[in-house]
Amino acid sequence: MSTETTSPQSISTFAGASVGGYLDDLAAKIPAPGGGAVAALHAAQGAALVAMVARYTTRAKDVAHREVVDRIIAAADAARTRSLALADADAAAFTAVGAAYKLPKDTDEQAAARTAAVTAALLEAARVPAAVVAEADEVLSLAADLLPIGNPNVITDIGAAADAARAAATSSQLNIAINVASLADGEGAEFAGALRTIEEIVARADALHTDVVTAVTTR
Repeated sequence: MSTETTSPQSISTFAGASVGGYLDDLAAKIPAPGGGAVAALHAAQGAALVAMVARYTTRAKDVAHREVVDRIIAAADAARTRSLALADADAAAFTAVGAAYKLPKDTDEQAAARTAAVTAALLEAARVPAAVVAEADEVLSLAADLLPIGNPNVITDIGAAADAARAAATSSQLNIAINVASLADGEGAEFAGALRTIEEIVARADALHTDVVTAVTTR
């Protein structure tokens, strides 16, 4: 990513961006990236941490857990890839919302078309963070599966993964809420499940964080 970015259309994919370039764009006065991309990248980082701990759990002494560990590695790598794609999708969705609001509304026909376009764009903009919630849920589940068998030398990274998943979920909650708030009554009903999942993720992530702290301080 370039520090000279002036529009969301010029943003390269997050998978190929440097950390410094991404942060420059995040700090810049441009529409995207924003909180939605941050949420997706929280999920991607959580997935990467899970995969790292799992790869450190492939020692000879871990052979009894190899099948589970291999499953976790594959699932975490896939979650990371999907989460990175969602960061790009969030930028695209935000751009589409802005474009819809700029449509003409001088005639009844134009106004109706603009309303339909805005609704469709807002729904898609809310679906992206809802998908991030699903990735956060997956990352947290993988972290919980890994905790009892993970290499104890890197066990704190499981807690960090849980924290990243939590941040992904709660940040996504904000992005779902702001898009749904602009919809007509009932049009955001499809996101009720994601919002309930966020509450569950917060509780599970906090519990897992506590379990990791306990494991570290009592060994």
